[in-house]
Amino acid sequence: MKVKVFSKSGQLVELDSPRVVKTDDQWQKILTPEQYKIARAKGTERPFCGNLLDNHQEGVYTCVCCGLPLFSSDSKFNSGTGWPSFFQPVDKENVIEHHDSTYGMDRTEILCARCDCHLGHVFEDGPRPTGLRFCVNSESLKFTPKDKIAEIAEGK
Repeated sequence: MKVKVFSKSGQLVELDSPRVVKTDDQWQKILTPEQYKIARAKGTERPFCGNLLDNHQEGVYTCVCCGLPLFSSDSKFNSGTGWPSFFQPVDKENVIEHHDSTYGMDRTEILCARCDCHLGHVFEDGPRPTGLRFCVNSESLKFTPKDKIAEIAEGK
């Protein structure tokens, strides 16, 4: 599958990457119980409680399960909803969408394209330029400051 990752020079580059597939037992060994509940069991953290909600540092938000770059601080905004919100992903190839009709609602779920980590949902009430609000659980993300992006590099 094709995804976008960061090179050692900090540039976003296309990479042919295998899907990351693990058993539930394997995921439970590498994630905290709360991360597993949200990222693998499709849970939702309580609003205004996530550790990345008030993060205002420059950097990149990656998948907590497989490390795929998902969102940049450049697209983060305060939506007032209680969850980290972004108006676009790092690249559209890195985030996939699925119809979600659970709990009697009609929503669009967002997942990591490489490992199917549940991120949250996307709504059409965001700011310009996209009009989208990617509403994401902090437990599904890991933050890497801008000056450390080379440490998460996968490309050449």
